[in-house]
Amino acid sequence: MNRPRIDHIGLVVADLDAAVERLRPVFGDDVSYKDLPQYELRTAIFHTANLAIELLQYTGEAAFARGVMGSRLGLNHVSAEVADAEVSIAALRERGFTVQDGFPADGVHGRVAFFEPDDVTGLLFEICQPFAATDTEADAAG
Repeated sequence: MNRPRIDHIGLVVADLDAAVERLRPVFGDDVSYKDLPQYELRTAIFHTANLAIELLQYTGEAAFARGVMGSRLGLNHVSAEVADAEVSIAALRERGFTVQDGFPADGVHGRVAFFEPDDVTGLLFEICQPFAATDTEADAAG
């Protein structure tokens, strides 16, 4: 079996700006922000040498994201990078994983799919097919 690449880990926070300032001494100053108003979600991403640390703040009580990821603060999910979201979803379904309703969908880093929390480990697992360089450049421009 190959060694998967972890794309990012997600942490739910109550106050995004305060959390960024608190974690700067740990993760550095290479941080970017992205708002996803369609999901009532603000994000800040620390870019480290080996993976991204994604901070997530809900901006509404009925946030779609809250229904997917839950309300508990702290470590929320682990996301593995995949080359093709659809192929990976099919392969994981064959192994007993259940994709959550509404996925795959465009997320912060790329095309993503969240799976129902695992009965054995409790892990909330996500796969991420990163946006192509031209997609992220277009996002950065507008």
